[in-house]
Amino acid sequence: MKPLLEVCAGSYDSAIAAARGGAARIELCSGLADGGVTPSAGLIKAARSIPGLKVNVLIRSREGDFLYDNDEIELMAHDVRVCREAGCDGVVIGALTPDGDVDVEACRRLMAEAGEMEVTFHRAFDLCRDPRSALESLIGLGCRRVLTSGLAASAPEGAQTLSSLVAQAAGRIIILAGGGVNSGNAAKLVADTGVTEVHASARAAIPSPMRFRRGGVSMGVPGADEYSRKVTSADEVSAIVAAINSLS
Repeated sequence: MKPLLEVCAGSYDSAIAAARGGAARIELCSGLADGGVTPSAGLIKAARSIPGLKVNVLIRSREGDFLYDNDEIELMAHDVRVCREAGCDGVVIGALTPDGDVDVEACRRLMAEAGEMEVTFHRAFDLCRDPRSALESLIGLGCRRVLTSGLAASAPEGAQTLSSLVAQAAGRIIILAGGGVNSGNAAKLVADTGVTEVHASARAAIPSPMRFRRGGVSMGVPGADEYSRKVTSADEVSAIVAAINSLS
């Protein structure tokens, strides 16, 4: 079986680039600079219209930690329902308890809304207290996969833990390796860990076509460049796909 690439797409043009580059699936989100939050209904609908591309949608109501109160959980449950009604292939969720364990009840509530959609547990996993116990919790919940860097700053740095998680999973859940994955390290990561799926943003900075530019004003983080943005590169996606396919 050929390894699979999932692209983290934060805009419609990124989703288009992911498809053009040969990605099998996207994790659709907004606010990548904040770790990703739930995208708009309009963006979800547009991404669903791209032929041949599976769309899993990130369900995250805000930036910050993954400890949610009941109101936030119900808000995210509504977003899961929107995705189900839009015909999405899956949703990407995650919630932790104050002690760093998987919040099983919160996840069960969100999964109840997911219906037949597949469920991925996102990188909240990398902030858990005990990864072995957390993995068993996710298997018990019936999650299809878990996105993780191996509890490290990047997936290549977490390769040893990723390999251990693959062994523990034993086919019961997919280990999706993500975090710092690119065309230069994806093949080695797959070979070293045994993962069958990798996750990358594959982004490159592109300049704004704006001719008039007002300096000294930031819409977000002070000092941020408001006249460039990062968009998925179809060429980088294609290069990652070629790299991981070369192994098979």
